[in-house]
Amino acid sequence: MIEVSNLTKFYGDVKALNDVSFNVNAGEVVGLLGPNGAGKSTTIKILTGYLQPDDGVVKIDNLDVLTHTREIQTRIGYLPENAPLYPELTVQTYLRMIADLREIPREAQMSCLSEAIYATGLADRLTQPIVQLSKGFRQRVGLAQAILHHPKLLILDEPTIGLDPTQIVEIRHLIRRLARNSTILFSSHILSEVEAVCDRVVIIMNGELKADARLDQLATSSDAILILQKETAGVNQALQSLNGVSAIEPLRSADGHPGYRVTAQADVDLCPSIYDLARQSDWPVRELRRDVRTLETVFNQLATAE
Repeated sequence: MIEVSNLTKFYGDVKALNDVSFNVNAGEVVGLLGPNGAGKSTTIKILTGYLQPDDGVVKIDNLDVLTHTREIQTRIGYLPENAPLYPELTVQTYLRMIADLREIPREAQMSCLSEAIYATGLADRLTQPIVQLSKGFRQRVGLAQAILHHPKLLILDEPTIGLDPTQIVEIRHLIRRLARNSTILFSSHILSEVEAVCDRVVIIMNGELKADARLDQLATSSDAILILQKETAGVNQALQSLNGVSAIEPLRSADGHPGYRVTAQADVDLCPSIYDLARQSDWPVRELRRDVRTLETVFNQLATAE
């Protein structure tokens, strides 16, 4: 659905994006993650045709964004960080205006409006001026205008920013429902939101791609965790003798047992080798497993490396 190849963008002498490449497959919910100023919004503006890249190719639904901008925009539902709302209009009037701007045929407008209103839970707010709505309901209106024309692709830029915890949960559930019928690219700097909603994450830092993987793949570390029943001599030295070990870090389990974090040189599972060594050496093993990381851990490791 989205193909980004070697995307580069300058603002003056500042390189906002540097050779960024990633794909989003049809039916996926992908989080575009990074700190403020990482290049997320620049990427989205290029994807939606509002900004031209200095280099690279972007295709959406097999169409080049530069040469088929208008056609691509008809296939995208876009919610920018600040939803383009007219506060003096009622919800119903605003959505009808968007339907006209989208050139939805009159005979189809009623069903499109009804579906968008139902999907976003706005039925009891139709006659209210947008200015009177809470931030959460204004975001719902923004999402309604984005899905009004049944887009194949939804691009949401920081859809939960500024919302309270209850509103965030409501928008999260709404995005999950919308994902049943659309491919979604979800930009955020809030790790918990990406983790709760997305199947896969693309992480950009300082304009460069740092990670592109499914959440379950990111959660599985190449580090092995070995916990012993008691202090045992010679374990550190023996672990260092294993092929593929790059680092060994002593640690303590939550209940105080001694252990080690064993880091591999590449993305390999060291647990079988450690198991064989422990059995041969008769170590009092309490636990042996691959480490499991949260998205926050991965993000912080990448940020520290910067």
